[in-house]
Amino acid sequence: MSTSKVILILGAGGNVGASTASLFAKNGYKVAIAARRLQDKVNDEGQLQIQADLSQPETVKSMFDKVIAKFGPPSVVVYNAASAEIVPAETPLDLSLAGFNRDMAVNTGSVLVAAQQAVEGFKKLPSGSLGTFIFTGNFLNVKTMPFLVGNGIGKSATAHLLSVASQAYAPKGFRFYYADERKLDGNAAFRDINGPNHAEHYFHLAESKENEPWWQTFVGGQGYKDFSKL
Repeated sequence: MSTSKVILILGAGGNVGASTASLFAKNGYKVAIAARRLQDKVNDEGQLQIQADLSQPETVKSMFDKVIAKFGPPSVVVYNAASAEIVPAETPLDLSLAGFNRDMAVNTGSVLVAAQQAVEGFKKLPSGSLGTFIFTGNFLNVKTMPFLVGNGIGKSATAHLLSVASQAYAPKGFRFYYADERKLDGNAAFRDINGPNHAEHYFHLAESKENEPWWQTFVGGQGYKDFSKL
């Protein structure tokens, strides 16, 4: 089993996920990536690929088991998956029960299981090691966009979960972050969400010795910015 640091990225897409995997690998981390499109194997970059359906929270533990068997417990877990059923802005209660359940499973249910498994892994790290859990969020924990009501409910619930976890596990050296990329004026990044910006900030959080604010509103190239008063 490797003594290198290990990162698991759940929901490893081509933007944030790919950039994060690349940056951490360049800095000596063993990388495991999980996504629906992947097949279970080690790819040409030495990354452990895991086929994942994060709409099924009961399958999340097996993903961690595969990482531990190959590399050891991850010291960094990034949850980058999201689900959103689009509904008419004029009638947000048209959200279907099936869409709501899927959004909640991906945006909150699987996050809960991943956070539980992350903690179990953090406990097995060498003495003095820090464990870091990062969720890729957006501003829907504090703002409303009616056509994304299902996504917003999940983001709000997960923000609460990570706030509680951040407080409870801080004495053990386990950090929980809700990451929310913003523009310089504090507005949401929206379609300008930048993979390298996330990777840089996530690496900073993983390597920092400090337990930083759980709600990580950040600007690319500038790091954390407190936009809580907006």
